[in-house]
Amino acid sequence: MVVAGNIDEVVDGLAGVVREARRDRDRVGYFAALYRQVTVEVRTAIHEGLFDDGPRMDRFDTLFGNRYFEAHDAWRRDRSGPRCWRETFGLLDDPDTVIVQHMLLGVNAHINLDLAVAAARTSPGEDIHALRRDFLLINDILGRVVLAVQDSLGALSPLMSLLDQVGARTDERILDFSVRRSREEAWFNAVLLAGQSEEERAATIERLDIRAAVLARLIARPGGLVRPALQLIRGTESDDVPAVITHLDRAVR
Repeated sequence: MVVAGNIDEVVDGLAGVVREARRDRDRVGYFAALYRQVTVEVRTAIHEGLFDDGPRMDRFDTLFGNRYFEAHDAWRRDRSGPRCWRETFGLLDDPDTVIVQHMLLGVNAHINLDLAVAAARTSPGEDIHALRRDFLLINDILGRVVLAVQDSLGALSPLMSLLDQVGARTDERILDFSVRRSREEAWFNAVLLAGQSEEERAATIERLDIRAAVLARLIARPGGLVRPALQLIRGTESDDVPAVITHLDRAVR
């Protein structure tokens, strides 16, 4: 199991997940490739002094990364871990799930559960308020990378534009999932968690996990016109998992 001690080790750990996924033809590499690029961008921003407190953001990103590594390890070990991550990893072998769904399932779990938890642990109590500007800057980086990866999908998924035609992809919104709204809610939940006792925090984390698991099911099995559109999209997508992972891992330059 990967246990990162700093952001460099988070990047290395994610690169390892991507390498193994490429070797094993494992779709877990789709989200891992996206996440590795987000982390590299955050590390660059730290080195360039864009955050108010670079060392604090290194700690934050490390806690955030370890949440993913813990979930990934729990699933590989005995199919355990948070509900939302079990929903996410449980669809990796589903032949009907399109590339963008795999990525958004990971984004959903990591933002709607892990992001708030990592923020509250980085800056508990009243310290959470000093984190706000840097937290929002991380959100900006995340949004930018997600959009870059979405834009790169055309080469892998020629009919992705169908989602636009059925109104399922507009302004960072794909299917029933809004990256922007989830980032805003994550800050609210981080402030809530930071001010709670251990017992209260455990109950809140449980609630966040349940909600993220419900959202995962909506992402995986949308209704209306989106479902037939996804079936058409899946029929034209590349089935070369290693090639897809390689492409996604190079989306941000």
